[in-house]
Amino acid sequence: MILFGLIGNPLSHSFSKQYFTDKFRKEALSDHRYENFPLRSMEELPELIVKYPDLQGLNVTIPYKEQVLRFLDHCDENARAIGAVNTIKIIRDKRKAILEGYNTDAFGFYASLKPFLDKDVTNALILGTGGASKAIAHVLKHLGISFLFVSRHPKKSSQISYEQLCGPVLYMHQLIINTTPVGMHPDEDAFPDIPYEFITGRHILYDLIYNPLETKFLKKGREMGAHVINGLNMLHLQAEKAWEIWNNEG
Repeated sequence: MILFGLIGNPLSHSFSKQYFTDKFRKEALSDHRYENFPLRSMEELPELIVKYPDLQGLNVTIPYKEQVLRFLDHCDENARAIGAVNTIKIIRDKRKAILEGYNTDAFGFYASLKPFLDKDVTNALILGTGGASKAIAHVLKHLGISFLFVSRHPKKSSQISYEQLCGPVLYMHQLIINTTPVGMHPDEDAFPDIPYEFITGRHILYDLIYNPLETKFLKKGREMGAHVINGLNMLHLQAEKAWEIWNNEG
């Protein structure tokens, strides 16, 4: 049996297991299996690797994308630059399991956002400062889009508080990306606390959440005329990139 899985906590929101289970069935990979592994802390990862000797790859989700770095033997250059990992390739030899870290969130975000960009998008707001936000910032730098992080507790000059969001700030930032879990199932009535009355048809609202497909954040933006994008296509793209990494013998 060839085993893959997802680590994080909680995992009730994740589509990954169903996505890969369906993929394995469609591609007649009957000897492949994908499981959820909820970890109470990252300290449980080494035990998990030992317990499941057939495990060849892992996806990493909230809240471990940054914490997992210290458990890795090698880290891809992009993942190191981002400072967060969401994909682990496990290479087993006779002595130990070697863990290689990658970030496919950046690839998925870039590929899903690029078709909707034009020259008018020059500034962005990134809601949240967790592991996913780092991949988003990495992509925006590559695209030449300036950005500010929005945090409940800003600590750096590149961060502002939700209380500082106002008409002029939203006018200057045409792209707003929610990287927080606010609005994720089952808390579907929640939404980031931004002044939606200043959202216009010039704005793009992107939510990394894919369950529900339309969060309150996106619904409020759509009602103000903004173009809205959910995280489902990004999920598919990053999942396929992870599959490519797991199967790359190089």
